[in-house]
Amino acid sequence: MSVLTAFAAITSCRFANARQPALRQDDSADGTLLPSAAESDIVRAMTNAPSALPDDIDALRALIAAAREAHAILLAERNTIAIERDALAARNEKLEHIVAEMRRAMYGRRSERIDDNQFKLALEALEIEHAKIEAEAEKADPKLKTARTRQRRKSRSETLDHLPHEEQVIEPESKACPCCNGALHVIGEDVSKRLDKIPAKLTVIVTRRPKFACRTCERTGVDDVAGVIQSPAPARLIEGGLPTERLVADVVVSKFADHLPLYRQSQILARLGVRIERSTLAGWVGAAAAELQPLHDWLVEQLRKSPKLFCDETRCPVLDPGRGETKTGYMWALARDDRPWGGTLPPAVAYAYAPGRGGGHAAKLLGGFSGVLQVDGYSVYKSLAARGVSAAGGRLSAGESPAAGKEVTLAFCWSHLRRKFYELYVGGNQPIATETLARIKLLYDIEADIRGMPPEVRRAMRQEKAKPIVAALKPWLEASLAKASKGGKLGEALGYGLNHWDGLVRYLDDGRIEIDSNTVERSIRPLALTRKNALFAGHDVGAAGWAMIASLIETCKLNAVDPLAWMTDVLIKLVNRWPASRIEELMPWAWAAPAKPERAQKAA
Repeated sequence: MSVLTAFAAITSCRFANARQPALRQDDSADGTLLPSAAESDIVRAMTNAPSALPDDIDALRALIAAAREAHAILLAERNTIAIERDALAARNEKLEHIVAEMRRAMYGRRSERIDDNQFKLALEALEIEHAKIEAEAEKADPKLKTARTRQRRKSRSETLDHLPHEEQVIEPESKACPCCNGALHVIGEDVSKRLDKIPAKLTVIVTRRPKFACRTCERTGVDDVAGVIQSPAPARLIEGGLPTERLVADVVVSKFADHLPLYRQSQILARLGVRIERSTLAGWVGAAAAELQPLHDWLVEQLRKSPKLFCDETRCPVLDPGRGETKTGYMWALARDDRPWGGTLPPAVAYAYAPGRGGGHAAKLLGGFSGVLQVDGYSVYKSLAARGVSAAGGRLSAGESPAAGKEVTLAFCWSHLRRKFYELYVGGNQPIATETLARIKLLYDIEADIRGMPPEVRRAMRQEKAKPIVAALKPWLEASLAKASKGGKLGEALGYGLNHWDGLVRYLDDGRIEIDSNTVERSIRPLALTRKNALFAGHDVGAAGWAMIASLIETCKLNAVDPLAWMTDVLIKLVNRWPASRIEELMPWAWAAPAKPERAQKAA
């Protein structure tokens, strides 16, 4: 029998136990995983098939060598599979942990639930651990590293042309041909791009102002002498202080845009070799706030002139020095975003701090506003709309004529209504909540299709598609309320929808109105992040300053403007006595208009 015939006889033996659970096998030197059997199938085939074995010794040796080679290949494949299996098991464990955290966040007891920001921190830790496992797998397997490197190159879609480029040319040590010692010439090149970051660097700017005098006047001794000639000192935000306007802007933006408290910024500066106390940084922020206050006042005034606004409020813990603990104040937010219906007014948001949540605070913020106000179902807004808002910023008194004030029309938020039914739905076995959510989803599907269209088109589409759904929903809610138990969560959700029905359906007749007030809720989230890192505001006055600076920074973000670049430039202009009549030019949307061509020119 030839060697090939013998090897074919061995390899034709099927491994009947290949799918059985794996066990440690004694015939493998490294204790690798093999099917559960007393001996390998190859060895069993050799001992159980005597008729297939040749009589020639050389043929037997060749057969054994071939069997060993096949066995080694099989062991290598199984070891690879075992490594992949362990990696998948580790990844599956991480994913199961993520799912458990998500379930806890959504369905756990109220005291056990975690908010979005805490959940993101948990996900970051898990993702970092998962990336570590993948990196270790790449180091152990060159083929896997090559495949993933190719995949990463394909998935890179970032365009970095707008950033400064620093080129490195890596050439061979010798440009002489190793064969004939002739000169080499370039026939092509491989180009790769990587993103780098230069860490923060503190620089001392030394300003020298030479003093000049006239020798001729000194010799002649004339009475009318100009004396010493010297250029005036440049204006500074903090006279006699250490920081430049750019450094102050960086501290302000780090605190209110990146949510980095001042004591942490002080620690970072200490690592860079400069010790600046937190109280000193607070003084810098206060000086910037004094310059920026007119911009905030102008912003609020312009928002009040808008035909449609969003309004909401959120808690703001404030230190109460007299009691040694915190009290609850509120941040009120006014937002404008007409982009969903192609409006020309720029998006903006303005915050204002108030010690309470009463209607007087809302009326003060909205003083002089007339138009559509999109809000949640808070009762203060209803009373505000019923009485109107005076031009001075307050609710009309009971004896005052509504004609003396500004008319406010309320549009309510479908997202708040949907949220109440969703809380019931996740509890399970809630057919009424499930059906209501399905009908509301149809309304949101229509909104997704008409986003960005002109108001008249949006209104026409809503009348055609959404109005029949809404018309059928109200009797459904009424019939369901009759079946629901009084005082239950379901009855509360149904009653909420019916009590706010007029404001909920108002968006059907006006293409400018959104289906919900998520615009202002998104604008409030940054306040919540700053509040989590700072825990509380130090005083009512401090909370008001927080609201003022946050308004300008978040308006920058809404208009795709870099807050640091804007803040630096605006502070420099303000300390150099920018005219009040041109304050509109400092608004983020106006500031960005001339800046874009300049940036494009620099990039070219």
